Amino acid sequence: MTTAAHREHPNYMGIFWWLLALTILEVGVIYMPIAKTAIALLLVGMALTKASLVGLYFMHLRFERPTLGLIALTPLVICVFLVFMLVPDLGAVQRRTAESRITAEVAGH
Repeated sequence: MTTAAHREHPNYMGIFWWLLALTILEVGVIYMPIAKTAIALLLVGMALTKASLVGLYFMHLRFERPTLGLIALTPLVICVFLVFMLVPDLGAVQRRTAESRITAEVAGH
């Protein structure tokens, strides 16, 4: 067997313990007395870290060519793009809902 064909197996138990620790941290972050935006950012960051660990080691992307990693990363980029494109619509819906309540209250009195 050549050295190029020989690959070191990942430490699956080590990855498991990292995933467990991140899960415990996620549960702990929920109860922290900080702003909800900071909690959301921390949870998203830890979720992305966990997804990266699973993809890199359990799906063996760490040992593949970089092109396959880019293919796996593309849906994340598209998802982030769509979220930022749809965020302005959330504000418009809330404003329209508040205006319709005021209009309904004025019409009812």
